[in-house]
Amino acid sequence: MANVDIKAIIFDMDGVLIDSEPAWQQAEMAILNALGLSLTLEDVESTTGFRIDQVVRYWYQRYPWDNYDNAKTANAIVEEVVNIIRQQGQVMDGIIDTLSFCQQQGLKIGLATSSPSLIIDAVLDKLGIGHYFEAITSAEFLARGKPHPEVYLNCATALNIDAENCLAIEDSFNGLVAARAASMQTIAIPAPQLATQAKWLVGHHQVANAHAIIDILKQHYR
Repeated sequence: MANVDIKAIIFDMDGVLIDSEPAWQQAEMAILNALGLSLTLEDVESTTGFRIDQVVRYWYQRYPWDNYDNAKTANAIVEEVVNIIRQQGQVMDGIIDTLSFCQQQGLKIGLATSSPSLIIDAVLDKLGIGHYFEAITSAEFLARGKPHPEVYLNCATALNIDAENCLAIEDSFNGLVAARAASMQTIAIPAPQLATQAKWLVGHHQVANAHAIIDILKQHYR
């Protein structure tokens, strides 16, 4: 790994830039359970990293409900997440320092997320960090979201950097799989309650928070 020439760093958004995973979980349980499901926190954690229409489809296939309307349900969840983010959203520990460091080092900075544009706009507006990103790609209208690598490959293309020269920052296993499938270097920042799971070994590095990203860049990459 030490001989990899990293030219761009690509961030996932939810759970990496902003502590929005609780908002997604809260919104998904509220909207889906109102339809008659009985999802727990552990249930909704299992779909972290999926695009929201995939989440709705996933649960409908397991627990079908009457008058299924994927778009209506997905939109209701997104609207609730936007409300929570605008009220409570906070930047993740170490992200501002990491973005500044990457910019100072001349690394290109991208954002590759499963979230729709409404969420992206709410997050970047709330945190005031939109100026750091040279490319922003969403899986919103792709045929496949994460764990398919397309959203990451699209971001590398938009940055005009080969995927092999990109470092992806992810908090979800589905996102980590997507970045690895895109042939990118990876850093996983899993939620504390999930950090001891063996599945994170799929990534090149695992850290507790974004502060460690700078050290990894200094130690392992040119």
